[in-house]
Amino acid sequence: MDTTDFDLIVLGAGPVGENVADRAVQGGLTAVIVESELVGGECSYWACMPSKALLRPVQALRAARQVRGAAEAVTGELDVPAVLARRDYFANDWSDAGQVGWLDSAGISLVRGHGRISGPKEVTVTAADGTVTVLTARHAVAVATGSDAMIPGIEGLREARPWTSREATSSKTVPESLAIIGGGVVATEMATAYAAFGAAVTLIARGGLLTSMEPFAGELVAQALREQGATVLLNTETARVSRTGNGVVITIADGSTIEAEEVLVATGRSPRTRDLGLETIGLTPGAWLEADDTLRVPGLDWLYAVGDVNGRALLTHQGKYQARAAGDVIAARVKGAPVSDAPWGVHAATADHQAVPQVTFTEPEVASVGLTAAAAREAGYEIRVVDYEIGNVSGAGLRADDYRGSARMVVDERRKVVLGVTFVGPDVGDLLHAATVAVVAEVPLDRLWHAVPSYPTVTEIWLRLLEAYGRPDGSPR
Repeated sequence: MDTTDFDLIVLGAGPVGENVADRAVQGGLTAVIVESELVGGECSYWACMPSKALLRPVQALRAARQVRGAAEAVTGELDVPAVLARRDYFANDWSDAGQVGWLDSAGISLVRGHGRISGPKEVTVTAADGTVTVLTARHAVAVATGSDAMIPGIEGLREARPWTSREATSSKTVPESLAIIGGGVVATEMATAYAAFGAAVTLIARGGLLTSMEPFAGELVAQALREQGATVLLNTETARVSRTGNGVVITIADGSTIEAEEVLVATGRSPRTRDLGLETIGLTPGAWLEADDTLRVPGLDWLYAVGDVNGRALLTHQGKYQARAAGDVIAARVKGAPVSDAPWGVHAATADHQAVPQVTFTEPEVASVGLTAAAAREAGYEIRVVDYEIGNVSGAGLRADDYRGSARMVVDERRKVVLGVTFVGPDVGDLLHAATVAVVAEVPLDRLWHAVPSYPTVTEIWLRLLEAYGRPDGSPR
């Protein structure tokens, strides 16, 4: 049994864990990462990278077909084996050799195996061959183990061996038919991909689609999925699932059944904290880990919870943002410096309270940041909602024939700043960072008038939203 000391121990080698360790090492600390699977984590092999690699050819073909002249040149359909091979390339064929090399170049140690907290500042790692290593942290332990797909308590579902996002993004073949239980981002993105690949897709949502976003987002995505040949069942409860020799049979609440070759469950995530030894330090296994804005767990001055495990914003870019803050804070505290003096000025994670940007890569795309109108009202803001059809912008018509899309801006009427923005339409993800800057920086509307969008581009939507709102002083346009 070996005992090894480091300034920082990080549980989990996904993008979040890598960034915590990297920032701490850049701050002068020693760090080790513990990982039982692939270095690079969920995003690299089963989520962000492979899913977007699957969706990009679908988007590219759509874009060509929506422009006369280019559309006539497109004579074939998607080459699905080529799409899957490209996906494999972006997932590095599920090899983490490159990521391990990066850890070494960054001065970060790696211990492979399952890590469990076995006491304050202590982690016991059991390798696949049974070898046990005890790691001791001189200063901090950061939990960055991410989240797992949640399997709801639907009768027979677990026994039916459903796909989760992992199987959907890594499958080597396309089933003839795919039923999807869920209505969120994973459900709608995978419905978009597999419908384009030729599968008969049935999406079963207990409520609407993308319900945490503005209502028109889910409505437009549902309409588009139906146009793409998918069956979309909204406000539909799944009562029972069973696997047969030919696939699965899904029984919905009214007693009718749906048969499919495979079923994908995409109903949310649960924290990967069940077998981390949390009970040894007075915390609840399987629960989300509460964290303050420095990502420290209240009551334990040595423990940090970063990324999905804290439940604040389950997005890779937000987890990496938290990780940069956590790594800087840990290094600053070790040196006895005020956290505000951390490198790059990053001392706390606050953007994940109500300014979270997210792109959903459906057809059409959904790009949103900040508060929806409903969330803003619930938070007590006095708001004004401004809607505009993106297709009426000159640049949109040039980008795609018959461009269809909508935009919404939610304005805090007292302070005259933007609280939230949502875009739905082809390629609207490219519009999102400007909206993120406006929301996070709380740019006054009277200054946004002077941020002149280039003509003729889709960014002219900003001018049209401001014109629709009217001048901040109430004078006529």
